[in-house]
Amino acid sequence: MSTGAHILIEGLTHRYKAKGDVVLDDINVEIEPGQALAIIGRSGCGKSTLLHLIAGLMKPFEGKIWIDGLHVTDPSPKWIMMFQAPSLFPWMTVKDNVTLGLRFSGRMKMADAKAKELLELVHLEDFAETNVQDLSGGQQQRVALARSLATEPEALLLDEPFSALDAFTRATLQREVRAIAKKLGLTLIFVTHDIDEAAIMADRALIMSANPGRVRGDVTMNLPEIRDRNSAAVKTEKNRLLEIFEDTVGQAVGADSSDAEDLGDGDGETVVPARLGAA
Repeated sequence: MSTGAHILIEGLTHRYKAKGDVVLDDINVEIEPGQALAIIGRSGCGKSTLLHLIAGLMKPFEGKIWIDGLHVTDPSPKWIMMFQAPSLFPWMTVKDNVTLGLRFSGRMKMADAKAKELLELVHLEDFAETNVQDLSGGQQQRVALARSLATEPEALLLDEPFSALDAFTRATLQREVRAIAKKLGLTLIFVTHDIDEAAIMADRALIMSANPGRVRGDVTMNLPEIRDRNSAAVKTEKNRLLEIFEDTVGQAVGADSSDAEDLGDGDGETVVPARLGAA
């Protein structure tokens, strides 16, 4: 079991070109080991850019990111990122996709046992020899999750990986990914534009504003470890987070009649519109 990564972001400012506009401005955040953190904000606020910087996929213009005391300059198997698209190898089986990282790192001796363990964890134990092209979108994301976990990372970084899935599958994976991260002791950071997703998955939420991207709010979710999206507590916390967002950076997208999106709560009741716009 992992102990989770400690992540420290110090004075992070980013621009894509030396004389370009500032994309992220003076970000200072500390994330405790095993914490589940949501990064939420409007389109263009830099939340995905921030996640890419944490993952070592980009280098910040100013400032530093530390993971377990190591200065992040490149990607690492100890901090793994999942994207919206599962990016599986379509000619391979589920098992071969899951163990790909082990193959590249020369640890194939443990591949069979690790694949069995992980496929049971993501409820795909009966699909080990199935070609990934024959799976549903939700199942493919489960394969991508198992592959991400194969190298035993300390941190799992998610860039809206459920946004292309149907509502039922998305809700199921939100619960399961949080449960898996907690079971394994992982630090979980995910970018979302969905208040519901933040309430179900996060222990804490950072609220970002745009032009340039700044952290404007830091909200602790007052919810139990295991959450029921239809409970009064979760509904109350979703509305509280939305109110804080609106007070901090303005009215949420979808809060007026022209853009409103009714989000059913599972028993026919309509809740506060909760989408903040695409990343």
